[in-house]
Amino acid sequence: MKIFSKPTAVEAIPSSGLIQSLGQKLVTIFSGSAFLLVVVAIGLWMSWYTVPSDSVGMVQRFGKFVAEVPSGLHFKIPFGVDVVTILPVKRQLKQEFGFGTNGATNADQYSAEPQNESAMVTGDLNAASVEWVLQYRITEPQQFLFQIRDPSLTLRDVSESVMREVVGDRTVDEVITIGRQEIEVEALRRMQALAKRYNLGLSIDQVQLKNVNPPDPVRESFNEVNQAQQEKERLINEARRDYNKVIPLAEGEKDQRIQEAQGYKLKRVNEAEGDVARFNAIFTQYQKAPAVTKQRLYLETMQAVLPPVQNKIIVDSQMQGLLPLLNLNKNQLLARPPAPTLPSQGAAQ
Repeated sequence: MKIFSKPTAVEAIPSSGLIQSLGQKLVTIFSGSAFLLVVVAIGLWMSWYTVPSDSVGMVQRFGKFVAEVPSGLHFKIPFGVDVVTILPVKRQLKQEFGFGTNGATNADQYSAEPQNESAMVTGDLNAASVEWVLQYRITEPQQFLFQIRDPSLTLRDVSESVMREVVGDRTVDEVITIGRQEIEVEALRRMQALAKRYNLGLSIDQVQLKNVNPPDPVRESFNEVNQAQQEKERLINEARRDYNKVIPLAEGEKDQRIQEAQGYKLKRVNEAEGDVARFNAIFTQYQKAPAVTKQRLYLETMQAVLPPVQNKIIVDSQMQGLLPLLNLNKNQLLARPPAPTLPSQGAAQ
């Protein structure tokens, strides 16, 4: 008979199972705590977000818009409960058509197929490659985010549609050369009207044409025509410059001659009026004393006529026979006629 006996293996199992069960519970507890700590840490990390100084944050909770927050540090419910969309409302955005700038941060800034955007047909059924830039700002964030499914893509469609319509109303010469500014103004006006009509929540500030060229196969010929037009404009400008230089001189000379003619006219009129007044005065004296007036007129006429004459011949009206000559200039007596007498009143008449 044995008083003490060694415990069998079956008897030791309950003790080890208890320890193992306790260890598993402890591991489970510590694992759950660590997981909870990780979840809490991730939640805290996802709860904070920053809105840049030129933007606003649009907060959606379970897909429903709840708030618009300004720039700065903010808190949200994590794990997808709150979703925040950042919209740069204070920054001018742009979209490029027909080309793309390298390093653009905005995915909607340019198209993946710019060649298709730039290929257009003008009003005279010619082809043209048109590149342009659209600049805009987000003015109504809630409309911009919720009114249209994809506002940036919608804006691209609006801009391309309007530009094709405006280009299609003009000739290729107007599109490429002389009508660029008019196209920009008209396209801007129509795009603004459509953006307001569709409630896009944005303001279109500027439409600017960039490279506008004919297609590559005819570009060289078009450049030659363009050079000829530039030469034509240069000659026209030179002609206008000469015109502006010559015409004022001619106008001045014309005015000078007109003034001289008017002065000459006034002079002649005054002289004629003076002659008339003198004649009337003489006629009045003649009526009073005809003989004396005639004698005075005769003497005044001789005083005016004889001094310039070099050879003077004085003839007596009563002399008969050989004509006597008296050379007064050389002081040589050729003939001594009788002393000259003044013509009588009957001879003077």
